[in-house]
Amino acid sequence: MGRRRALCRALASLIAAAMVSGCGSPVAFYRPGEGGADEPVVGLGGASPYVRSTPARPKAADPPGAVPVAPAGGRVYAATGPGMIAPKARDMPARLYVASGHGIEVIDPRTMRPVGRFGAGAVASRVVPSWDMRKLWVADTVHDVLVPVGARSGGHGRPVRVADPAGLYFTPDGRTALVAAGRPRRIEVRDPWTMRPRAAVPLPCAAQDGDFTLGGGYLVMSCTSAGALVRLDVAGRRVAGTVRLPAGARPGDLRLSPDGGTFFVADAARGGVWAVDARTFAPQGFLPTAPGARGLAISRDARRLFVSGGGTLAAVDFRARRVTARWPLPGGGNAVPGGVSSDGRALWLADPDGLVYAVSTRTGRVLRHARVKGRPAGLCVHPQPGRFALGGTGLYR
Repeated sequence: MGRRRALCRALASLIAAAMVSGCGSPVAFYRPGEGGADEPVVGLGGASPYVRSTPARPKAADPPGAVPVAPAGGRVYAATGPGMIAPKARDMPARLYVASGHGIEVIDPRTMRPVGRFGAGAVASRVVPSWDMRKLWVADTVHDVLVPVGARSGGHGRPVRVADPAGLYFTPDGRTALVAAGRPRRIEVRDPWTMRPRAAVPLPCAAQDGDFTLGGGYLVMSCTSAGALVRLDVAGRRVAGTVRLPAGARPGDLRLSPDGGTFFVADAARGGVWAVDARTFAPQGFLPTAPGARGLAISRDARRLFVSGGGTLAAVDFRARRVTARWPLPGGGNAVPGGVSSDGRALWLADPDGLVYAVSTRTGRVLRHARVKGRPAGLCVHPQPGRFALGGTGLYR
């Protein structure tokens, strides 16, 4: 018995000496309250080592499902690559929503067959997904309403009265909806879930198409008839600047470059795109693409900008700032883009003559097409890759 006690005391002394001499666990342990949330702690009788004793409570002002605004790695489209559908939208069926003037035609993009129709009686001009992508907003500029539609059910809610909803946008943090109104010329600040009005910002011109700066603090919009761009300070609810393009310009759709440094603005009158510095708000130059350039879309790898209009689809290399391909479009019409497919292989477009089709983003060849009734004025491909939707025509981050 004495020998056993002596051995125990010797073993304890050895362990203590090893601890003092620097021998330790290969895994770093921390005292309770120190280290990271998923790191082990030392403390007998303390809280469980892999669980916070007092979990952080979300801010009351945060909208459901809010995510960080800053893009991963500083790249604007880091979360919109092939197949990067947000978890909340992965179980939604892929659909094409065509605003045909008298309602919304719903088409299965795989079979090109109609699978539904809603909004009968509404003169739909465009379909915009909500920030969380769970519902769609149908803009009716004739009856001055926005109609909410369930992305899964197809059932529509009560129309919301909005004066001439020419464009609908959502701030990257999901807390604010911005409605571009043509009559009167202003931006209406609204609740993103109920569309209840909060404030209104007068504009110097009638704006419609737009995109956000890298951090989301500003919304840059084009005023086609005035040949100008306007920059809205979202938090300050004021116009922070305007820039008038050279005489004869008619700016339309615009997109932020992948590095966040430049806005590319389509110009149907001059047949190309303007490059505008996102920081100084000064024009950097003009790149001819094809007559009638009006619609823009970005490839899934964020290397190319697609410019449609005037019966032509042009592909522009962002880094080289040059046209790498020009492809003729069916019928030579003014097709409007609705978005790039999730796998990045096809660009969907709608022609006012009633044709909806997909072209290869590699060759420009028509892959699939379908005829619809009415005169399509807008197309929405849903869902698309991204953490959230910014509204407009296929804006995702």
